Amino acid sequence: MPVFIGIDIGTTSTIAVAMSERGEALASASRSSHLSSPQPGFAEADPAQWWANTQTVVREMLAELPRDCELAGVCVTGMLPAVVLLDRQRRVLRPSIQQSDARCGAEVEAMKAALDEPDYLARTGQGLTQQLVAPKLQWLKAHEPEVYGRIAHVFGSYDFINMHLTGHLTVERNWALEAGFVDLSDHCIADDLVALSGLPAEVLPKLVASHDVIGTVTAQAAELTGLPEGLPVFGGAADHIASALAAGLTQAGDVLLKFGGAGDIIAIAGKPEPDRRLFLDYHLVPGLYAPNGCMASSGSLLRWLAGLIGGAESDDVLKQLDQEAAAVPAGADGVRALPYFLGEKTPIHDPLARGTITGLSLGHTRGHIWRAVLEAIACGFRHHLDVLAETGRPATRLIASDGGSRSRIWMQIVADICGQPVHVLSDAFGSSIGAAWVAAAGSGLAAWDDVAASVRIGAVLQPSPEGITAGDRIYADYRDLYASLKPFFARGDQA
Repeated sequence: MPVFIGIDIGTTSTIAVAMSERGEALASASRSSHLSSPQPGFAEADPAQWWANTQTVVREMLAELPRDCELAGVCVTGMLPAVVLLDRQRRVLRPSIQQSDARCGAEVEAMKAALDEPDYLARTGQGLTQQLVAPKLQWLKAHEPEVYGRIAHVFGSYDFINMHLTGHLTVERNWALEAGFVDLSDHCIADDLVALSGLPAEVLPKLVASHDVIGTVTAQAAELTGLPEGLPVFGGAADHIASALAAGLTQAGDVLLKFGGAGDIIAIAGKPEPDRRLFLDYHLVPGLYAPNGCMASSGSLLRWLAGLIGGAESDDVLKQLDQEAAAVPAGADGVRALPYFLGEKTPIHDPLARGTITGLSLGHTRGHIWRAVLEAIACGFRHHLDVLAETGRPATRLIASDGGSRSRIWMQIVADICGQPVHVLSDAFGSSIGAAWVAAAGSGLAAWDDVAASVRIGAVLQPSPEGITAGDRIYADYRDLYASLKPFFARGDQA
């Protein structure tokens, strides 16, 4: 029986899943990852931890597999565009600058002053925001010149794992597209776009598609991971787009809500139609596109908050806080929150925005705080649905995936605030299963159409009339609260 491996390099965990050719998860393993925020707006991670985690979870997953399984391919997915920097000896120069990092606001403003944003948007599919890699590299040039001067290679999280598996340097095309380095007219990396970083185009490795075979598992990687030497390795995939594939998103009107370390919202399009409030990616199914949004902190915010008010970031603490939040009425008795604890990406693109909890009194409990934050993140999803509707892509079906979708109270809150049923995938593997499907389709042992037939929906959370009424009130407060505090946020660290 052919089996395909998907490895997810996530913000808060590393996951490995073995999938049958019918889309069944046969075995899995996971390890926590650490997200560091050494200064306000900073988000960093240690690539060495990703590789160490990968070795551990792959070995644990392989130990669970039936003996008659025949491994046929592996594909790695991860957040993007995380920025991994190597020197000429392929040594990591510094912690990865994560996609949710908001340190480069001044550099983004400098790009806006130097470039015509509508032209840039039409050419690259991306607005001039902190998501781009060029301003992050310009920040390093200004603040860490000793690191900047040694940069020989720039790529992403799953590209880094692919290097360890195969020995080859490549960069997957969705990383390069969201980084702002791809010209949509020919779908190639453009030298002048890379030059906005101050670095030569040679720092970017060879551009590959997700389903391209980039090499095979080396003898050294086989010894470290337990994978067989010679196993084909595919180009890799952005985690949110892999989740969209695993959810069977191929029809207009389907929208995926991905509840990972960040919060992703992915729609489907037959052609690129850039909007600066959103990001643009290639769908993993050739010929389709995936306009999408990303909230900088979702699951990562909840785990931080659980450690703060619950004493630990464990799943048991998360479940306990969910139970306490379920006992609190909608609207958390007047407690409101903004989830911008790492600044915010789409749709407001405000790196200076900050997390806020307001309306507290001595009568409130940690259940109120927890519910208010769950409601705030749900409001962020609704904000994106409003933008999609304004751009002619109204959502007709909401599908929820990844770890946060296991929270029944959270999914009910999302249904009420968004005013639509939420269809929860029966498994929460999302990105890793999507990556495994890329390996299956890329190997020719499965077709892209096979994915939709394998999707299994579990619970469907229906909004209630009273929930919708409360949700509209909470959402209105959410939008008003940001509008009121935006001038305060804009002051930054000024005294």
